[in-house]
Order: sequence, then structure tokens, then C-alpha cells
Amino acid sequence: MTYSQSLALSQRRYSARGQNAVSYRSRERTLGPISNTVVLIVLACLLGLLYLTQVTKTNAYGYTINDVQSQQSQLQSERADLEVASARLQSMNRVQNSDVAKAMVPVSPSSTVTQ
Repeated sequence: MTYSQSLALSQRRYSARGQNAVSYRSRERTLGPISNTVVLIVLACLLGLLYLTQVTKTNAYGYTINDVQSQQSQLQSERADLEVASARLQSMNRVQNSDVAKAMVPVSPSSTVTQ
């Protein structure tokens, strides 16, 4: 048998008795253009959902910060009111116990005016 005949026989795959007529060839599987498009769309949707969850969390924290700031301003105004009330209540005791107040003489009416 010559070299060319052996090449021709190796390309023709005749099945012998007791052998399968089907030859299996390993083939690399690749994604087609439609599958690539579908995968890209799914990835874009997942990235969009991730973005939306982050934005929602940020907005929720914004509402919490706004509530805390309004509570802080309310407490600051209440503190200022309490400081004023405390100063007003302490002023009466300070005036009564001061040296100037102790040096004052009570005045009684000396006479009444009649017409």
C-alpha cells in the first residue's frame, strides 16, 4: 500500500464488523451572536438592579438624617427656651439677695391726696 492510499483510507472511515459507524469528534462549543446578546442584556439588568438598590439605600439614609436633623433643631430651640426660663427664675433670687436690694428702704405712704 502506498502512502496516498493509506491517507485516502484513513479519511474514509469504513466501519469494520463490530465497530460503530459513527465517529465522535470533539468540538469546541462557543456562544452564538444571539446568546452573547442575551447574556449582555442579563448582565446589564443585573447591574441596573444593583445600582437601584444602592440608590434606594442612600435615599433611606437621607430620610433618617433629615429626621435626626429636625429633631436636633427642635431640641436646640427647647434648650434655648429652658435657658431663658432658668435665667428668669434665678434672677428674682439674685435681686433679692444683692447688696443694692438690701440697702433699699421700704417706702410707706405719708399722706393721701384729697380733692
